[in-house]
Amino acid sequence: MASAATVSTRASGAGQIVSPVRLAHVVMRSSRFHEVLDWYKLVLGAHIVFESEGIAFLAYDEEHHRIAVINVPGLAEQPVGAAGVHHIAFTYENLLVLLGNYERLMEHDIAPLWCTNHGPTTSIYYADPDGNQVEMQVDNFDTVEEAGDFFFTPQFETNPIGVDFDPAQYIARLKAGADEAALKTRPPSGPRGVEDIKLPR
Repeated sequence: MASAATVSTRASGAGQIVSPVRLAHVVMRSSRFHEVLDWYKLVLGAHIVFESEGIAFLAYDEEHHRIAVINVPGLAEQPVGAAGVHHIAFTYENLLVLLGNYERLMEHDIAPLWCTNHGPTTSIYYADPDGNQVEMQVDNFDTVEEAGDFFFTPQFETNPIGVDFDPAQYIARLKAGADEAALKTRPPSGPRGVEDIKLPR
């Protein structure tokens, strides 16, 4: 816990805002309350820590909850092309775990919307029952500094979106003995812009 002196120093830093220490949770509203809860329980391996007829909280790690869903009957469907949050993202330990989850979700008829190597991450995107987009990702670099450096490369300037991949092919290559680090290295590509993002905006 921060000392009073530390709090005073941080709070008086020439009027600067102090950044959060972490992102705590995401809250959604849904008219598909139980369907959405079941989806996040399955996809995140989460469990319900509290549930009533009006709200539920789900956790999957040391945080008391990461996802909350409010039950609101009669909501309209999400319109395409409206302003709002594009997606939320979750990081996994390694590529083997990410692809293993892909296989298990396919067994439950949950197929991805988009699979791409952004450069800093290898990412698989899904949509929950309400159409909220969820990114499952693995870091491609060992350190945050290395990932940050990639943003300043000519490769990223030419294509800041990503190079698409087939998870089934990655799984086959891993089983054949391919090196995970080599698989996570983004291959060269031509120009690609925001208009090429394969998720609804």
